[in-house]
Amino acid sequence: MTTTLRNPVLALAVALAFPAAGAFAQAAAPLADWPRIASPIAKDAALEKRVAEIVSKMTLAQKVGQMTQPEIKTATPEDVKRYYLGSVLNGGGSWPNGNKHAKAAEWLALAQRYHEASLSTDMAIKVPVIWGTDAVHGHNNVFGATLFPHNIGLGAARNPKLLEEIGAATAKATRASGIAWVFGPTLAVVRDDRWGRTYESYSENPDVVKSYAGAYVRGMQGMLKDDANTVATAKHFIGDGGTENGKDRGVNKSTKSQMINIHGVGYYPALAAGVQTVMSSFNSWNDVSTGTDYGKMHGSRAMLTDVLKTKMGFDGFVVTDWNGIGEVPGCRNDSCAQAINAGNDMIMVPDDWKAFIANTIKQVESGEIPMSRIDDAVTRIIRVKLRAGLFDKSPAQNAYAGKDEAMQPRELARRAVRESLVLIKNDKPVLPIARGKKILVVGKTADDLSNQTGGWSITWQGTANVNADFPNGDTILAGIREAAGSNNVSFSLDAKGVDVSKFDVVVAVIGERPYAEGDGDIGPNGTLRHSGRHPEDLAVLQAVAGKGKPVVTVFVSGRPLYVNDLLNLSDVFVAAWLPGTEGKGVSDLLVAGPKRYEFTGKLPFSWPKSACQTELNVGDKNYAPLFAYGHGLKTTTLSKVGKLDATYPAGGCGISNTFPVFSQADRASFPLTIRSGEQQLVLGADLNSTFSLPGVTVQTSQVNTQQDAKLVTWSGPATIEARGARAMVLPAAAGKDAALRFDTIVSNAPAGKVTMAMGGGTLDATGLFKNLAGKGKQVVRIPLSCFQAKGTDLAKVEAPFSVTSNAAFAAAFANIEIAGGAASEAGAVKCEELK
Repeated sequence: MTTTLRNPVLALAVALAFPAAGAFAQAAAPLADWPRIASPIAKDAALEKRVAEIVSKMTLAQKVGQMTQPEIKTATPEDVKRYYLGSVLNGGGSWPNGNKHAKAAEWLALAQRYHEASLSTDMAIKVPVIWGTDAVHGHNNVFGATLFPHNIGLGAARNPKLLEEIGAATAKATRASGIAWVFGPTLAVVRDDRWGRTYESYSENPDVVKSYAGAYVRGMQGMLKDDANTVATAKHFIGDGGTENGKDRGVNKSTKSQMINIHGVGYYPALAAGVQTVMSSFNSWNDVSTGTDYGKMHGSRAMLTDVLKTKMGFDGFVVTDWNGIGEVPGCRNDSCAQAINAGNDMIMVPDDWKAFIANTIKQVESGEIPMSRIDDAVTRIIRVKLRAGLFDKSPAQNAYAGKDEAMQPRELARRAVRESLVLIKNDKPVLPIARGKKILVVGKTADDLSNQTGGWSITWQGTANVNADFPNGDTILAGIREAAGSNNVSFSLDAKGVDVSKFDVVVAVIGERPYAEGDGDIGPNGTLRHSGRHPEDLAVLQAVAGKGKPVVTVFVSGRPLYVNDLLNLSDVFVAAWLPGTEGKGVSDLLVAGPKRYEFTGKLPFSWPKSACQTELNVGDKNYAPLFAYGHGLKTTTLSKVGKLDATYPAGGCGISNTFPVFSQADRASFPLTIRSGEQQLVLGADLNSTFSLPGVTVQTSQVNTQQDAKLVTWSGPATIEARGARAMVLPAAAGKDAALRFDTIVSNAPAGKVTMAMGGGTLDATGLFKNLAGKGKQVVRIPLSCFQAKGTDLAKVEAPFSVTSNAAFAAAFANIEIAGGAASEAGAVKCEELK
C-alpha cells in the first residue's frame, strides 16, 4: 500500500491526539506502509536537462570528487580544486584558520575561497562546492552568534510558528558566514532518556515532532528562492531515538509499524515541505518481531533506496554522518562500496577522504559499484545545488554575507526561552519575585554560559568554553541582576558560609554539564539520578533549604531526570532545559518587571518518579510518571508535590553488570590523570587540547567513534591512570569472571617495560602490548583475578586502570570498564601471559 500526501502542512493519516489528561490515543488508523510524499519543489524539465548535461561531461574522478565531503581541517581550497570536491563541512570545534573567535567575515572569506577554487577546476562545466554545518540551535559553531534553546526546550513551547521563525533566523545566520547548508532539523522521537542526544529531540510524542518538522524546514529552506534560504537536512534516517537502552549508535528493535508511525512521522512533513537532503543514521534496525534485520542504516539499501527514494519519492540527496560508512560491517572510514550501493550519495569522510576517493574509483572500475549508482548520486547532488542557486551566486554575493548582526536574533531567542520553561512544582507562591526583594543566587550554572548552552556550542561537546566565548549572551545571573537590581542580588557558587536569613528568597541554578552524542549516554547499569553524577547540586540545595526562606530551583538539563531529592529541597522547581545564550528569557519569568510574563511551557517528555524509570513514554502500558507528558503550571496555580520518596538503588538499575571507568558515557567518576615523577596532571574536558608532562603526551583521538579515545605517547617513564575521588567497590564475586575491558589501538610497540596496575596489584603487560602493535583496534580483557593474585583488594579500588611505561610507547585507549563475565569471553587474556 502506498499513500500519497500532498499538503505541506501534512494532515497525516497517522495524526496522534493527546487529550488534556495526557492519555495517548491514535486519532486514526496507523499507516500500514511508507507514504509517498509530493514535494513542493517539483522537478523542472529545464533544470533536469542541465543536470544531465553537467553529469554527462564529468569524468569518473570528478564524479567521485563531487560525492566526497571532507572536514575543513583536512581539505584546503586547493584540494577542492585538485580533487573536484563537492562539499566540505566544519565539525564541532572546527573554525576558519583554527580561530575559535572568528567572526562572520573570516568565515565568509574561507567560504569564498572554497567557492572560487571549485570554479577553477578543469571540469567542462564548473560545479560549485557546498559547505555544510551543524547549526542545530542557531549558528552554534560561530563566536558571537545567538544560540536558541536546544530542541527539547522548543518542544516544551508547543509552537510551530516559533520553529518556523527560528529556522529562518538560523538560515540567515549561516548565510552571513557564507555557508549554504545546515545539518538540521533532527527528527528523532526519543524512547529512552538515557540517550545522550535526548535534548536534540523535540519530544517523546511523535505528534510534536510531526508538527515542528515541516515548519522548521519551511522557515530555513523556503523554496530556495531567497538570500535567507539555506538547504536543510532531515536527520537521522531513521530510528536514532529508539535504540535499546538509549545507546547512541545502538540497535532499534521497533516493529515496522512503530518505525513508520513513531520514528518516521517527522520525515513526512519535512519531505512535504521540500527538504533537499537527508542524513543517514548511525543506528541499526532489527525488527525482531518479524526476524527482519536491516542492519546499519548507513548500509541499508532497503531503507535508503527502496523506502526513502522509491516509495517516499525523495529526489534530493542522502549524506552520511561523520565516518558513518566505517561502522558498516566489512567497511572502513575510507572504503565502503555497500554504503554507496545502499543509496548514500554524498559521503562525509572528514579525514581519510583522499584514500576514499582512490578506493571508490577502483570499486567503480572493478564493477563493485555500478556506474549507474555513481551517476544517480551525482545527479542528485547537482540537482540540489542548482535548486539552491549555488551556480548563480558566490557566498559573498548574499545580502547577509559577512554581517555579524545577522547572526544575532536575540529577541527571538529570548522569547523562545520564555516559551520553553516549564514550571513543574509550585508549592509556595514565590514567583514572580518582586523588585526590591533581596535575592541570593547559588549554583554552578547561574553564571556559566557553557552549562547554559550545552553541547554543540562553539565546541562539539560544548566544553572548554568560558563566558567570554559568548560575547553577545547573558547568563541567568546577569538577567536576574538586571531585572531585580544589582544591589538586590548576591551570588555564591556553593552557598558555603552564607547567612540565608539575610535574604528574602533563594534562586538555585543547577543541572547537567555539557555533553554531546555518546558522551551523554547513561550506561545500561546507570540510573537517572542526577545527584549521582552531580553531587555538588544536592550539596548547594542542602546548604540553603530549610532556613526559613523559599527556594526556587532552576534546573538546566538535556533531559528529564530523577531529582526527587532536589524537589524535596525546593519550594518551586523550573525545568529550564538548555536555554542557550539568552539568560534574560529565564529571568523574565523569575522576576517581576514592567511587563508580566507567565509560564506557558508544557513537558515534552514525561518526568520519572524513580531512578530506573528509563523507558517512560506517554501511552505506554502502566504509564506512571511523577509529572506526566504535558504537565506545566502557571504561577497562579499552587501544587501539592510535598515530600517525595528519594531512595534509589545503590548498585545501579541492575540491567547490566558492567561498571564504567572512563568512557563517553562517564568521564567524571574516574577522570584520567598523567603522572611523571612528582608531577601530576588531570586531563581536562577540552577535546582539542594536548596534555603533557615530561615523558608523556596525551591527545584526543578515535578508536571507535569521533573523539572517543585518548592517544598516550610515552617517551620516558610516566603513567596514565583513571583515579576517582572515591573508591570503586566491586563485589568479591566479581573477581571470578569479571575483567578490566578496554578498546585500544597500539600505534608504537613498547621499547621498554609496560605495567598495568589496579589498586595494589601490578602486572607486566609488555608482551601484551607488543603483540597488539600494528593490528588496529583491539578489545583487551584482563581478568580481575590476575590483579587479585598480585594483591588487588576489590573492595577498595581507587584507580581501576593504570598503565606505566619506562620508555617509548604509544597507544590509544577508549571504553575502559569493569565487565562482568568478560573474563570468560573469547580472547580474554590469560594471567600467565602477564609476566
